[in-house]
Amino acid sequence: MDFVLGGVAACGACFFTNPLEVVKTRMQLQGELKSRGTYQVYYRNVFHAFYTIGKIDGLAGLQKGLVPGLVYQFCMNGVRLGSYAIIESLGYIHTDGRVSAMKSTVSGAIAGVVGAVMGSPIYLVKTHLQSQSTSSIAVGHQYKHRGMMHALLAIHKQHGILGLWRGASAAVPRVSVGSAAQLSTFSASKELVTDLQVFSEGSWLIALSAGMMSSVVVVLAMTPFDVVSTRLYNQPVDHLGKGILYRGFVDCFSKTLKKEGMTGLYKGLGASYFRLGPHTILSLLFWNEMRTLYHSYS
Repeated sequence: MDFVLGGVAACGACFFTNPLEVVKTRMQLQGELKSRGTYQVYYRNVFHAFYTIGKIDGLAGLQKGLVPGLVYQFCMNGVRLGSYAIIESLGYIHTDGRVSAMKSTVSGAIAGVVGAVMGSPIYLVKTHLQSQSTSSIAVGHQYKHRGMMHALLAIHKQHGILGLWRGASAAVPRVSVGSAAQLSTFSASKELVTDLQVFSEGSWLIALSAGMMSSVVVVLAMTPFDVVSTRLYNQPVDHLGKGILYRGFVDCFSKTLKKEGMTGLYKGLGASYFRLGPHTILSLLFWNEMRTLYHSYS
């Protein structure tokens, strides 16, 4: 049940944040491996990107990749949050009754690795679909998938089962870092807010406040890994299924840093917060409240 609750909570958040995920993906691919000022800027900021995509691709364009997004959230976060809930219930993140920063960070990272590996094929497809757009505002490599199942079958047919896990080398550090930052700060913040007695015991505002604090840490820690992950997943491949632009995580990280500087690794930071911030807050709030409700009736 812990796995189901984690997955449902993440899906609930995904409904609200998927348009921002589309915006974030486009902004991270814009000007890929090009110096500032040498490429066409289609998306000036998160608000302009939102307006541009809605105007040219239509409102449906802002919900591209929603189906694989929901499947990914259920699978990846179901495994990730479910694993962490089990670890927490067994008392492994506490020392003398208090949340241990080290134990909660390690537990969050481990849960993230498991979730990232499980969800990588769906994340691959989601990235491909979200980057697809009208040619006048297209950024990054453009795949021609007609939907989630078509994409999965096409990738499997052309590159085999291992082709579905292309980009996993970036997904593991991305999700493990994000998960470690998110879950450790959420547990610690929830404990802190409870100790301050700002809200009544058991109030949903405790989880909301903790989620808000966690969201800031998550975005700052995760964005460089998120940029690298998006580019690795979306890059064109040769007939053997090997990436044409990057050999792997380290190669993509170093090339982006060399060509675009540190700002290249933080491309789409505003969009990342507008997406990851609400998603972190909502998913953690839904997860916490559903777990509380479930355990009160079980």
